Amino acid sequence: MKSVTRSLRILEAVAQHQPVTVGELTKLFGLPKSTVQRTLVTLAEAGWLRANRKDTTRWEIGARVLAVRPAALQGSSLFAAAREPMMQLRDQVDETIHLSVPDALDGMVVVDRVDCAQAVRTFHTIGDLSPLHATAVGRAVLAHLPKQDVEEFIAGGLERFSDTTPVDPAELDRIRTEGYAVNDNQFRPGVCAVAAPVLDEDGTPLAAVAISMPDSRYDAERTPEWGRLVADTTAEIARRRLGA
Repeated sequence: MKSVTRSLRILEAVAQHQPVTVGELTKLFGLPKSTVQRTLVTLAEAGWLRANRKDTTRWEIGARVLAVRPAALQGSSLFAAAREPMMQLRDQVDETIHLSVPDALDGMVVVDRVDCAQAVRTFHTIGDLSPLHATAVGRAVLAHLPKQDVEEFIAGGLERFSDTTPVDPAELDRIRTEGYAVNDNQFRPGVCAVAAPVLDEDGTPLAAVAISMPDSRYDAERTPEWGRLVADTTAEIARRRLGA
């Protein structure tokens, strides 16, 4: 029980001081560096923590923590900024809208959802994890990551989930140019989506918003329209997050 308590205290400290180094946590708790490092690695393996992308010697909360209790997001600038634009987008297209955040290169975690009124609609549980390369939200984020991160991700191998799962990195260029990504039955059979990224001030992708629908209602001719609407939505979320 002592080790569990210690792990929770370290998790809380990372949440409070992130991004934080092993040395800083060692001084904070007065514990051996090896003990703190071992705890951090264990929490990272479980998805609770991750190394900071810009400085891998520092640790921060993993996106899966947000999935445990999404209400915790409500005080964050991202969640507060996203909710109303997501509802407006839902009303425009009458399809389910999802907000997902990247869990490093491990995938995308659904952290909020606005359901539509359709009798038949897509459903993703809060906390669902999906791969970067096989989903619209994932590729919307992947297209805006540093080239080195993308190359690292592709080098690890891209699993195919269907005959149409994309494995060509050239598509990322199109996503950056057009501002949105498309998933046409490429991950879960019968599910389509159009998504755009929420970018911070320096262009780093913080999240992605998707219009999700059954393939029976997906119309390729409407894709540019949906892409524009979801891109406008994520731009509005970014503006609201910055207080603009």
